[in-house]
Amino acid sequence: MLDIKSLMVFYENALAVNNLNLDVRKGEIVGVFGSNSAGKTTLINTIAGLTLHLKWREQRKGGQRITIVGAQLFEDEDIGKLSPSERVKKGIVLCRERHPVFRDLAVEENLRLGGFLIKNQAKVKKSIDLVYSIFPPLTKLKTRKAGLCSGGEQEMIAIGMALVARPKLLLLDEPLLGLSPAMQAIVVQALKDIRKLEVTVLLTEQYARPIMPHIDRGFIIENGTLIMSGTQEELMDNPEVISAYFGM
Repeated sequence: MLDIKSLMVFYENALAVNNLNLDVRKGEIVGVFGSNSAGKTTLINTIAGLTLHLKWREQRKGGQRITIVGAQLFEDEDIGKLSPSERVKKGIVLCRERHPVFRDLAVEENLRLGGFLIKNQAKVKKSIDLVYSIFPPLTKLKTRKAGLCSGGEQEMIAIGMALVARPKLLLLDEPLLGLSPAMQAIVVQALKDIRKLEVTVLLTEQYARPIMPHIDRGFIIENGTLIMSGTQEELMDNPEVISAYFGM
């Protein structure tokens, strides 16, 4: 479904992603793991088109020079020059880190905004109902302002907004960041439910313990460079991975 080949991303002279190759097959949950500043967010933002959007914006301002090289293929189509909204229309939807929501809008209003590119409102309503089935705690919060919700509730809203956009490939950037163990368990269970919807998932995480048992394959990056990849079993059997990402 997704093929990233020899991807390199430079911010001025700083190398953020270094000759990285990554693939995601339809129906998989794939994890990208790495420490802080390893290049995870740059990678996933590049796949979503946000890095390209930033490049265009900086060019108009005459500011920071951003260089993106390599191939980005989605369903065998080159998406490297597509804007974020064009990628959403193709089915690539990003849920950014730290649960960005519209704080002054109600929970359901946030979810409706997730479907702003969908003209068929019946489909939007069906998707919102699906979000409530995946995240039952949100059913009691429909009219509450998102800014008054807890961090975990906001993460559910943010993932819900992405689901309302009806993704083929859902990109999750550190969905467990800052959440309590109980909230982490809710998000992990949601990943299992999302898989049943035939939605493919690519996610990033720094601390792998809660998520590693639920992925199909994983990639580990350091300083923007891929240093290891394998199936869930291969990574969980590796002592170096256990030490670095499980705290054991």
